[in-house]
Amino acid sequence: MTSNRPLNELDASELARRLQRRDITAEEVVRACLARIEEREPAVQAWTHLAPDAALAQARELDRGALRGPLHGMPIGVKDLFDTVDMPTCYGSPIYAGHQPAADAAAVALCRAVGGIVLGKTVTTEFATFHPGKTHNPHRAGHTPGGSSSGSAGAVADCMGPLAFGTQTAASVIRPAAFCGIVGFKPSYGSSSR
Repeated sequence: MTSNRPLNELDASELARRLQRRDITAEEVVRACLARIEEREPAVQAWTHLAPDAALAQARELDRGALRGPLHGMPIGVKDLFDTVDMPTCYGSPIYAGHQPAADAAAVALCRAVGGIVLGKTVTTEFATFHPGKTHNPHRAGHTPGGSSSGSAGAVADCMGPLAFGTQTAASVIRPAAFCGIVGFKPSYGSSSR
């Protein structure tokens, strides 16, 4: 069964199936997510950096080529604790404003290798600690989205993107996921990289 919902409202599993079958293009999905971000970002404030031109260019490249893997054409938000070679990484802190890493974090590199498209960097609490970030809960203005992966949870819950990276030391993925009504998943330690 095919859904008539806007592409940005489809869950990651449905998007992956449709992208793998080439029923939809990566560019269509990225454009739908970017339109939602433009509409809702002033209220939710989930992003610290967006790279729309780079995301669209990568989407067009993926649409022209062979399938790369399970995330082929999937837009993804990356928490501002993960290094990205093509975007600043500030760790949620003004003292790292403009910091440009020399390489992608292993998780980001793996994501890109299997066709994931990084839309941008999502808000984190400063150094993933306790001081709240600027993100608002998309379901209830004035309420917290939880932390420290607040921007990632807020973005996914508000249909700005189907997936986002978070980190967890003390419930920093599962708390924002619960507060925002989405699924948070923490893989076993060391299962992807250390």
